[in-house]
Amino acid sequence: MPAFDVRDLLQAAGETDRQAAASPVRGQGAAPRREAMSPVVLADCVRVGEFLFVLALGVAVRGLTPTCLVTSPFRTVAAAGSLAILAVLVFQAAGAYRIDAVRRFPGTALRLTLAWTAACLAAGAYLVLAEAADPCTRAWLVALYGIGLGLLLTGRFVLSRIIGAQMREGRFDRRTAIVGGGPIAEDLIRALDAETESGIRIVGVFDDRGDRRSDAVVAGYPKLGTVDDLVAYARTTRLDLIVFTIPIAAEDRILQMLAKLWVLPIDIRLSAQASKLRLRPRAYSYLGSVPVLDVFDRPMADWDIIAKSLFDRLVGLAMLLALSPVMLAVAAAVVLTSPGPILFRQKRYGFNNELIEVYKFRSMYHDQADFAAARQVTRGDPRVTPVGRFIRRTSLDELPQLFNVIKGELSLVGPRPHALQGHVSNTLYDQVVDGYFARHKVKPGITGWAQVNGWRGETDTSDKIRRRVEHDLHYIENWSVLFDIRIMLATPLSLIRTRNAY
Repeated sequence: MPAFDVRDLLQAAGETDRQAAASPVRGQGAAPRREAMSPVVLADCVRVGEFLFVLALGVAVRGLTPTCLVTSPFRTVAAAGSLAILAVLVFQAAGAYRIDAVRRFPGTALRLTLAWTAACLAAGAYLVLAEAADPCTRAWLVALYGIGLGLLLTGRFVLSRIIGAQMREGRFDRRTAIVGGGPIAEDLIRALDAETESGIRIVGVFDDRGDRRSDAVVAGYPKLGTVDDLVAYARTTRLDLIVFTIPIAAEDRILQMLAKLWVLPIDIRLSAQASKLRLRPRAYSYLGSVPVLDVFDRPMADWDIIAKSLFDRLVGLAMLLALSPVMLAVAAAVVLTSPGPILFRQKRYGFNNELIEVYKFRSMYHDQADFAAARQVTRGDPRVTPVGRFIRRTSLDELPQLFNVIKGELSLVGPRPHALQGHVSNTLYDQVVDGYFARHKVKPGITGWAQVNGWRGETDTSDKIRRRVEHDLHYIENWSVLFDIRIMLATPLSLIRTRNAY
């Protein structure tokens, strides 16, 4: 397939972000932005939960077995841990951690019973061959088998009811938009609908062709609009996946559409069903059994999202507690040196262009506050108070954003949230930098890769905002927790070196 370079997309993007912001969505299908639950995270949690359960039960049963009262604690934990590992491996081999197995109890009960029996029999066989099957161990293994089977089945029954209810609410569905129409789209939709366990829920079809060339209904699903409408749709409702049904040969057409869609924090796939190009099976990813080619992945998914969220909240809370004396001192300085509120609140773009209200210590005279950022702060700006100059230079004015982090609106590290009307020479940022809104594919942050590389403060030239966005996109493409830690450690030094923050 053609190699899609981000630079080509930036050149082709042009006005698409701004057009999408005002584009109406035709048809129905919008749903609240309730986050989906990850089958990967669920399966891992069940694995860990059952491992800990077998380990704890093994230790408890061994302690309650009369013939094992003299057994050393180390041997008890080692034996229980070994059986727990073996059980999880056998459950995995039996397919007991697939989402359909977690949701459906009757079939899973038989599978789990056979797997647990096999694990205990394998453990018993090892004990016999190792000549370690003394009365204590035999009694422990038999009691553990019976009690463990009953509790495992009970736990899976309760879990199946909970997960079943969540699935009926669509929490595990991957809400999917189809791009393109005609017979190719119809074939793909029918194939996905036949995959009842794939978790794919098609919300509708979007086509860049006019109504005369594109049917209003494709395989029973409505056409909701154009590709521009799809961008607006994804900004207002939960959408997890976009699948193109356009032939790979139509490279220019695909590139034009990707220039509009790549700024979204959504997985983008290209259907391989209609392609005459045949690659090795490992070259494809699959939606159920339907082959697709990966074009773009969301920057963070599954455990990445959880790791990022935990890092933000735990470290953010620790920083808030540690810096509370500094924040109290800054608040006192603000309120004692100029009349007005302590905090300055301003609307900014957050994740996926959602509007959030960020907090800062007020650094301007209250009657000259610029809520719309219509005019950038420059060196010696008379609107800035003497205290404001110091806290802006040192970024102490940003500390209240730790509350935004704890609320889940900001991250500690990420692209800085720009003002809605941020501009260069009377030109809005998104008009200066094509693909500007791609920086909103992750949550904005208090500090970021651009800031520690000196791209903070006044953006009085087009090159400065372009370089800032380039660094933001580099961060998004290379994110990791270690990268976040690196940026946070580099932030204090970057604040000392910065000369263009007024």
